[in-house]
Amino acid sequence: MKSRCILVLSRATVVALLLWCACLAAAQESPAPLAKDAPQTASPASSTIRLTLEDALARARKNSTQFQSAQTDAAIARQDRYQAAAALLPTVTYNNQALYTQASNNGVKFIANNASHEYLSQANVHESIDLISISSFRRATAASALAKARAEIASRGLVVTVVQSYYSVAAAMLKLDAAKKNGEEGERFLKLTQDLEKGGEVAHSDVIKAELQMQERRRQLLEAQLGLLNARLDFAVLIFPDFNDNFELAEDLHASVALPPLAEVQQRAARDNPDLRAALAAVQQAGQEVTGARGGYLPSLSFDYWYGIDAAQFAVNGPNGVSNLGSAAAATVNIPVWNWGATQSRIKQAELRRTQAQRELSLAQRKLLAEIKSLYAEADTALNELSGLSRSAELSAESLRLTTLRYKGGEATVLEVVDAQTTFAQASTAYQDGAVRYRVALANLQTLTGVLTTP
Repeated sequence: MKSRCILVLSRATVVALLLWCACLAAAQESPAPLAKDAPQTASPASSTIRLTLEDALARARKNSTQFQSAQTDAAIARQDRYQAAAALLPTVTYNNQALYTQASNNGVKFIANNASHEYLSQANVHESIDLISISSFRRATAASALAKARAEIASRGLVVTVVQSYYSVAAAMLKLDAAKKNGEEGERFLKLTQDLEKGGEVAHSDVIKAELQMQERRRQLLEAQLGLLNARLDFAVLIFPDFNDNFELAEDLHASVALPPLAEVQQRAARDNPDLRAALAAVQQAGQEVTGARGGYLPSLSFDYWYGIDAAQFAVNGPNGVSNLGSAAAATVNIPVWNWGATQSRIKQAELRRTQAQRELSLAQRKLLAEIKSLYAEADTALNELSGLSRSAELSAESLRLTTLRYKGGEATVLEVVDAQTTFAQASTAYQDGAVRYRVALANLQTLTGVLTTP
């Protein structure tokens, strides 16, 4: 009896020890409570980038190779203009030279040299004046304006691409939501037909038709998921230098955006259109090429001034105490006489380029007038259709609800319900596509006016 009591007590002691060890281990593994000021680890959701349209445009400008190439060309053209302007100004150089000439009994072997040892250390100020250099500066100025206009063209083209991609992602998200709702509606309708069939109220053909419709809705859901994935990937490639699809859009696709008046669009386009400015700069550049080519017939004038030493000793003063420092000046006039008609050929070549540039300017002006009317009509049509598409989506949703209720009451056929579901799906998709079309039309107007219309 005593041994049994001892055995029971020993077993109870072992169990208590095991429970105490388990509690101690759990206490050691449980994290201590964080202080108020202690830094907390960010959740994965906090790393999601929230993008507005302006943010996307700024990122795309940094990431677009084509846009950066146009910006680089514009920067290079500005440096060309700076160099052409510097060529019109006087230059200063400091020349140092030591000459050794073989001596002879009565001087040196080479009569052009003054002594057997001659040292030159002189500063030279040089200035050249001619029409070619002046026209080169003006041509570089026009080329800089042309490169700047082309960079603006690249920027506005990028805006259209980003806007289309941005709102395509937004539309794909809404299409996916609509596809999910359609799928749920298809499953509810299938369940409804099955219940009605069990009650003997509808034929089995209604169940088959409902199941076919549900399968179609599932396929549409998969396609909507794929469409959203592709739209997000295309957008991510456009705006991120490294692959990153962890982002969300901050702007609403269906936010109200007003269409500016046609007169305002025409006024801005006439003032800020980059294609027109590029064509005008090209004409100015070609005109300066003609002027520069004609400058080949005119004389050129140059001035030089030297100050320093030109002596037999490399020193400020000579051995007899006379200063070696001195100055000299020269003016040179070069008069072209004959070059076998090369100047006349260059003039004809430049005039041909100028004539072609003038034709392109005239074409750009005509295209601008046509594009203003065409793109504005596109935006106006898209805006007018958008209100109708919105109303169609609302009516199709209400029609689907009422047709389903009529089917429950035995007043509608399964074909009417299926037709209402199809109409609702098509109307929802058309509404999203219409919103994207209007946004892209506004972005295309920005290529003419330079102003992007946003909510």
